[in-house]
Amino acid sequence: MKYDSLAAFPPGFLWGASTSAYQVEGAWDEDGKGPSVIDARESYPAGTSDYTVASDHYHRVADDVALFAELGLTAYRFSVAWSRIVPDGDGEVNPAGIAFYHRLIDELRAAGIEPVLTMYHFDLPQALQEKGGWSERSTVDAFVRYAGILFEEFGDKVTYWLTINEQNMMVMHGAALGILPPGTADPAREVYQQNHHMLVAQARAMALAHEVLPAAKIGPAPNISSVYPASPAPEDVVAATTFSAIRNWLYLDVAVHGRYSTTAWAYLLERGWAPRVDHGDMEVLAAGHPDFIAFNYYTTHTVAAPLGDGTDAGDTGDQHIVLGEEGVYRTAPNPYLTKNEFGWEVDPVGFRTTFREIYDRYHLPLMVTENGLGAFDVLEEDGTVHDPYRIEYLSQHVEQMQLALTDGVEVIGFCPWSAIDLVSTHQGVRKRYGFVYVDRDETDLRDLRRVRKDSFGWYKALIETNGEQA
Repeated sequence: MKYDSLAAFPPGFLWGASTSAYQVEGAWDEDGKGPSVIDARESYPAGTSDYTVASDHYHRVADDVALFAELGLTAYRFSVAWSRIVPDGDGEVNPAGIAFYHRLIDELRAAGIEPVLTMYHFDLPQALQEKGGWSERSTVDAFVRYAGILFEEFGDKVTYWLTINEQNMMVMHGAALGILPPGTADPAREVYQQNHHMLVAQARAMALAHEVLPAAKIGPAPNISSVYPASPAPEDVVAATTFSAIRNWLYLDVAVHGRYSTTAWAYLLERGWAPRVDHGDMEVLAAGHPDFIAFNYYTTHTVAAPLGDGTDAGDTGDQHIVLGEEGVYRTAPNPYLTKNEFGWEVDPVGFRTTFREIYDRYHLPLMVTENGLGAFDVLEEDGTVHDPYRIEYLSQHVEQMQLALTDGVEVIGFCPWSAIDLVSTHQGVRKRYGFVYVDRDETDLRDLRRVRKDSFGWYKALIETNGEQA
C-alpha cells in the first residue's frame, strides 16, 4: 500500500541505541563480578577477541554517556550482567555491581536519556550453569529473585524493562552462541525444556514487576522476522508458516497469551521434544501480561518445502548457523534481495512486514531493540570513519518503520545495534556496528579511543528532526 503522506513519528518517540553487558563493558572479573557462561568459554571463532576488555565501557561510563547525549539519544538500551549483581547467580548481592549500574543509570537520566534495561542477554552466571542452568527449575527461582533485586534497586529510575534478549536464538542456535553445556545429551529436547523454564521465569518476572512497580513497562525481546515461501506452491507456504511458528510465535504466543502456538506445539510433539509442564505452569504463563513487545530485526527468511533427502539442513551466512530441518523446511535464496558482505540478506521492506505481523497478532506497542549493519569499518589516517553503507541501511529501515506507523502499527522506539563498537559474538572486534568507533583490534587494545563515524552525524540529525531526514 502506498500513501500520499506518511504519519509523523509521535512526540516522545524513543530514539535510542543498544549494547549488551558482555560485549561492551569489559572488567569481566573486577569489583566482585562472578564469571558468566560467556566468560567460561574455552574457544572463540578463529582470530577473534574474547570479552575480557571489550570496549572498556565499565571504566568509561561518564565519557560514553556524554557521547550518547551529544548524539541526541533519548533512550539507551543496555543489559545488566547478572553475575555482576549476584556473582554466583543466587547468593550474596555484590554492592559494587549495584553501584555500577546506579552510576550508569544516573548518568543517563542526568543527560535526559531514558534507560531501557535488559535483565538477561545470554550471560547466565557460570555457577548456575554448573548446576544445570536453565534445565533446572531452581534457575527459574534464581532469575525471579534477581529480577526482584533489580526492581528494588532501580525501579524508581527505570520505566522500560526487557526480560530476556533473543530467547529464541538461544534455543535455536545455542551451540553457535556457545551457551549450551558441552556434551549435553539430546540437546534438542533439553533446550526446549530450558525454553519452557525461561518462559515461566519471564512470566513470573513480568507479574512481579506489575506488583511492585505499577508504573513500569515490561516485555520480552526476541528476534523476530517474517518468513517468505520460496514460491506460491502450497507446500512452500505450509513450510513458511511452520518455520514462522517455530522461530517466532512459539515464543511470543506464550509471552503474550500464555499458551503455546498450536503449530509449534505439534512440531515439538512430533519430534519428541515437548517440554514437561509442571502443575501450575500454564496459570503462571497466563498471568505474565507484557506491556509492550521489544524485538530485534536484521533480515527475513525464505523457505521451501522439505525434500526429505538429507539435504534440508545447512549452514547459512557468516555465523555458520544451521537453518533448515529434515522433513520440516529448507532455506532458499531470495532473488529479490541483496546480501551484505557477511552473507546476510538485506530486506528493509521485510522490516515493515514484520511490524505488521507482530502488531496484528498481539496489538501491543512495539519497540525495536536491535537493527543494524555490521561492517569492516576503517579508521582513516585523518581520524575519520566513513560508513555510508550503514547510513543507507538504517535510512532504508527507518523509512519502512515510518510506513509501518502509517499502516497503524504503534511503534514507541527504535534502538539500533549498536551505540558504540563492541565485540561481536561471531566476528569479534573487526565486525563493527556502532555509531562510535572504538580504536582497538582483536589483540591490540591500542588506546580504546572513541571516534564519531559519519553515521553519528546522520543519526544525530535524524533524531533532531524526529525522523524527518531518514
